[in-house]
Amino acid sequence: MKEKTYKPGSYPDLPPPPGTVGIYGWIRQNLFSSISNSLLTILSVVLLYYLIDGIIGWFLLDAVFDADSKFACRKIDNGACWAVITRRVGQFVYGFYPEAERWRIDISFLTMFIAFAPLLYPDIPKRKWLLWFSLVYPFFAYILIMGGYFGLQKIEYSLFGGFMLTVILGVSGIVCSLPIGILLALGRQSNLTVVRTISICFIEFMRGVPLITLLFVASSMLNYFMPPGTNFSILVRVIIMFTFFSAAYIAEVIRGGIQAIPKGQYEAADALGMSYWQKTRFITLPQALKISIPGIMNTFIGLYKDTTLVVVIGLLDPLGIGRAALADTKWNGLSTETYLFVALFFFVSCFAMSRYSLWLENKLNTDQK
Repeated sequence: MKEKTYKPGSYPDLPPPPGTVGIYGWIRQNLFSSISNSLLTILSVVLLYYLIDGIIGWFLLDAVFDADSKFACRKIDNGACWAVITRRVGQFVYGFYPEAERWRIDISFLTMFIAFAPLLYPDIPKRKWLLWFSLVYPFFAYILIMGGYFGLQKIEYSLFGGFMLTVILGVSGIVCSLPIGILLALGRQSNLTVVRTISICFIEFMRGVPLITLLFVASSMLNYFMPPGTNFSILVRVIIMFTFFSAAYIAEVIRGGIQAIPKGQYEAADALGMSYWQKTRFITLPQALKISIPGIMNTFIGLYKDTTLVVVIGLLDPLGIGRAALADTKWNGLSTETYLFVALFFFVSCFAMSRYSLWLENKLNTDQK
């Protein structure tokens, strides 16, 4: 068979050596590229083995999931005593919500994902129909959770607690603070002196006062600033303060996004004869919001974690439920298990929000390349 010949400079590229590509190539290049690097890799693997072995043993293999007290746990094994969680899992999730009515919370939270789906994922099928459900969902959830209508038992706010309370405060604050933050950002950039002054004063006041101070104001003084006869529940007052506090930070994040838009785009819009609201709708906000996605999500995550501060005004969030459990002599001293459980919940929630933010950035191509 005649060997194929090639002209000078046209010979095809040869495949790379097998030891330089793939998983083997990556390991060789990054972990065993030199003697010192190889020693560090081996030492790290040994340390990780002992750490992971001890953690998994304490966390799962030697753990006790059902016992009457910490003393019973210690008699069974020396691992984590998760019985402090399993014996009070209902309180950690629902607070003091009546057990016979907890199905209402389950339905509200399950339908919440349906309500948010068309808002978070524009390409979802039947989006127009689902948007109608998103509009009525707040009223649906309020009636279902609070009761008092359609034969449902009325539930007092004082019975709210646990992860249910955290989700209600976090979701309500996030949903309400974003549109207010957008209006504040536009107001601070406005040419109207009164609007700009009010926006600046509100933003600087909210950013200059600690959130815990605002929560104390919400719990004791907010009703004094309302019209006579107005009496908001403590939960509504706390949501208002969370919303205003977060909106001030979101306004500054979005203002940064607005200032990042090239001036030439505003000049082009003026040349086309666009009005202020047309420029805001079609040019300013779409680009500013895309640029501001990381900062907005960072503010949302901070707000979600700040919901733990409500324990100082008497609302029992997961940390409050955990502290109440540790006050029981049966479980006193099991703070590691309790706080790890709460930390795991917040990590999963915040990690999910972070991953959605990254997905949205990639979808909208916000890398500005």
